[in-house]
Amino acid sequence: MHLLAAALYAGLAAHLWRTRWRGPALDRPTGGLRLGERGLLLVALTAHGLSLRMEIFDGGSMRFGFAIALSVMLWLAIALYWIESFYARMEGLQVLGLPAAAVAAILPAIFPEAHVLTNAGSMAFRLHFLMAMLAYSLFTLAALHALLMATAEKGLHRGRISPLLAGLPPLLTMEALLFRLIHVAFVLLTFTLVSGVFFSETLFGKALTFNHKTIFAILSWLIFAALLTGRHLRGWRGRVALRWTLAGFAALLLAYVGSRFVLEVILGR
Repeated sequence: MHLLAAALYAGLAAHLWRTRWRGPALDRPTGGLRLGERGLLLVALTAHGLSLRMEIFDGGSMRFGFAIALSVMLWLAIALYWIESFYARMEGLQVLGLPAAAVAAILPAIFPEAHVLTNAGSMAFRLHFLMAMLAYSLFTLAALHALLMATAEKGLHRGRISPLLAGLPPLLTMEALLFRLIHVAFVLLTFTLVSGVFFSETLFGKALTFNHKTIFAILSWLIFAALLTGRHLRGWRGRVALRWTLAGFAALLLAYVGSRFVLEVILGR
């Protein structure tokens, strides 16, 4: 199932490259995903989701690790992109999102080591877990969006934007969408941290400890809080906003994925 999902993502990316992003196709206006392409992406998402379900819910236990976390983040991000693309022009995200999703889909098969979550039966833990994954996926989508905006903005400043990006919405529209994503993700991240602090004993069976995961999660929250404050009070936008977005996402990525990668792959725990 991992390989099927990865092949579907990669196949759709290759198809879009041939039909949208190279040769004479660059001179024609983009019209978003066609019905068949949307259907293929939905099939890829379904295959990816089923593979994750088999990886995470192993019998009566629940398994999780850095590879599964990255895979879930990209799966949710692409699913949210699929929904959002009905209402907004987001074709440029295909360039970054589909290849990344193809790689993420096979990561759990390449790095099968994952630890068992001992308190997976707790409703409080499941809500905490769901909010965390939704926050991660929205911030992933925001980071991809920020990279796309940074590339387009650099091209505009140089006076020669790539035809690949010429069909994107105006930067102000993209910026408004970016901050919409960040606002929602920030609320979810806040609830995730609050639930982790106040219900640590219930969720994890021990008091809150300030390890690498906690420190980077709080650092990420502070970065995004500063970004949103600067946006509302000082009108931060453009490169300043993009840099803060990517810095916050990098800290968030290190919070769980980075720490689990070190433990599972480098240290072999």
